[in-house]
Amino acid sequence: MSTLSRRALVTGASAAGLTLALSDPASADPASADPDPAADAPDAAGAPVAYAAFRLVRLRPGDPAVPEVTLPDGYEFLPGDRYHVASRAEYYSFVRGPAAPGGIEVSVRWPGVPVAAVVHMDTRLRLRRDRADRHRFAFTLPVTRPSADANQPTLQIWSHPDVSPGMYYKLDHNDPDRVAGPWTTVAWPATEARSQLHQLVAAHRILVDSGLKATAAGKGHRWFVAGFETNNTLHADNPPHWHISYNSGPDFGSPTHNTHFWLDADARNFYNGMDVTGLGRLRHYVGDPARLYDFAGDANDGRGELVATMTIREDGGLDIAPPAGPAYAIAAGRDGTLAEEVTVERAGRPWLRVATEDHYRVGVMTVRTRGLRHPADSDVTVLRYDPLTGVLA
Repeated sequence: MSTLSRRALVTGASAAGLTLALSDPASADPASADPDPAADAPDAAGAPVAYAAFRLVRLRPGDPAVPEVTLPDGYEFLPGDRYHVASRAEYYSFVRGPAAPGGIEVSVRWPGVPVAAVVHMDTRLRLRRDRADRHRFAFTLPVTRPSADANQPTLQIWSHPDVSPGMYYKLDHNDPDRVAGPWTTVAWPATEARSQLHQLVAAHRILVDSGLKATAAGKGHRWFVAGFETNNTLHADNPPHWHISYNSGPDFGSPTHNTHFWLDADARNFYNGMDVTGLGRLRHYVGDPARLYDFAGDANDGRGELVATMTIREDGGLDIAPPAGPAYAIAAGRDGTLAEEVTVERAGRPWLRVATEDHYRVGVMTVRTRGLRHPADSDVTVLRYDPLTGVLA
């Protein structure tokens, strides 16, 4: 058996029947100029080339390390460090070759590092232990995706409490032992990671209560409400930020107002870089109203009718104003920050208090909502999810 060196991997040498044994953890900045992973891809008698990623989850976190991975003939590892990444908690890698919906056998040998699970997309794959070698196991990997990017769900642990007409609402579960890419060179954003969850829950509640979700659904549009991730080298989600974006259609292939609310170290929103189809990035700071339109009709210089106006507040929160009112706000909690909780205002009055607690290593997120006007608005919601995939139970 031959060993595929780190140099050979980066230059795209064939991995048919070879073993990946990198000399050091790979977690390069995804903005680096790696070779195009679609170039020089293997081909089997004209069969379409497909891509797959797998994530090996260690039984216990430890120093980042790289296993030996063997692929069958006709398949290879994608070139470039961003496609082969080790963290304290896991290791992930990307492969390509002829499409194989039934899967290919991947063999792994990792002395001294017990592996608890293998993940592909949002599924745990079955491990087959080698009785003759306690350090070796194998699994069957479906190779079906049209690109490396299409495998990003393999890397992420995210939950989707509301994917329905008018809404795509996603919660990202971040773990300091899983950091990759630019997050390996900065302090762990513990406050920002926690606060984004309070703010996401509050934003979703506002969009539903205000009727903005229903209005978007009636047009065939949707809101995209999501946070940031810290382990994906294909999407450098840095610095910490979150989104309340508007797709004038079913997804980001439609004209879009894509907000990016940047968080400072105290989890205050301080900047909104809003990417608008046809206009590029519009920059908004505290007190600057960011107007989102529906791209339906010729009003407002072709951006259509006003959907909502979002303005960063002095306290680091966010005002959200539907065209016909009433206005809503995500405001600071009782301690004057957005770190432990947020206050939700409606029509200028306190309405809700929202606090979240995410136990990401066991897959339990608790959302505590207290009604500040009516006790009936109070509730406690417990979201149980697979801690390795984010799929809700």
